[in-house]
Amino acid sequence: MGKFVKAKSEQAFFKGVVYGKPGSGKTLTSLMWAEGLAARDGKRVALIDTERGSDFYVLDIPERTVHPKAFDFDRLITRSLMETLEAIEELNPKIYGVLIIDSITHTWEAARAAYNGKLLPNGGIPIQAWQLIKKPYKKLMSLLLDGSFHVIICGREGVVMEQDEDGEMRVTGTKLKAEGETPHEPHLLGHMCPERDEKGGYIIKIFFEKDRSGVLTGKEFRWPTYETIAPVVNYLCGSEQGRIGTQEEAAERDISAQEAEKEKAERERKELYDQIRTALLGAKKMAQLQTAWSLTNGKKTRLGDELFTQLQAIKDSRKAELLEVA
Repeated sequence: MGKFVKAKSEQAFFKGVVYGKPGSGKTLTSLMWAEGLAARDGKRVALIDTERGSDFYVLDIPERTVHPKAFDFDRLITRSLMETLEAIEELNPKIYGVLIIDSITHTWEAARAAYNGKLLPNGGIPIQAWQLIKKPYKKLMSLLLDGSFHVIICGREGVVMEQDEDGEMRVTGTKLKAEGETPHEPHLLGHMCPERDEKGGYIIKIFFEKDRSGVLTGKEFRWPTYETIAPVVNYLCGSEQGRIGTQEEAAERDISAQEAEKEKAERERKELYDQIRTALLGAKKMAQLQTAWSLTNGKKTRLGDELFTQLQAIKDSRKAELLEVA
């Protein structure tokens, strides 16, 4: 049974999302953050690459003005959601301190593409099918959020469409192009929004839309590095990550609790039945029988029709016996 306890921070690992258009600096930024996080903990970086976007980052490129040296990380190239799940479940947190997924958009699209059921006339997926599609994706997010390693999720930029006063659909903002709840689950969300400088150069820029620590929310940075997120990392606590668990785990707990409640109610119902039955059978006089039967007052629903009918039959039988004796 759940009990309230004094709240304490159980956020031991950095869990962040960066999203933006292709070429906005997501991969470079995530690798620089991961490099700093891994060095902090003395562990390696694991990267799940869905588009071979990290190929040039394993090379020394002197012409690269930001981080010309090669990054050091281990990589799995896949767009498969199930292969991604398997790799993360087998990830050894004693070796790997940081996991990057680049990009989660392709992973989500793979989950949708895996649906091979009946489609709507317009080619859409039926509402009742989404629960099945989202199930493995939700498991992925649970593994990422509960895992004893830092997580950086990269995603493509999508648009937010809303209806205006004239009934026309218009673009009103941007969002992470993935399953709808994804950007809200990690504790930090950054939007990559590059710009040109006065010389026509290219500037990587990030705007933090959300940071649950409150340190970075609403702030904008040019050329974000590990030092950009270090103030948030400084507030991470302990070595054990607080777990939320999967929906399946929560359902199992609820089912167990409901079964326990059902067993308790059945046990109490049987005990009440036995108590009243014993009193009815032990009555020596009509007044005692009436007192025994009064124990059923307000208890019919609790006893259920079957047991109440049995008690009623015992009462009628005992009444006939006592009247015959009298």
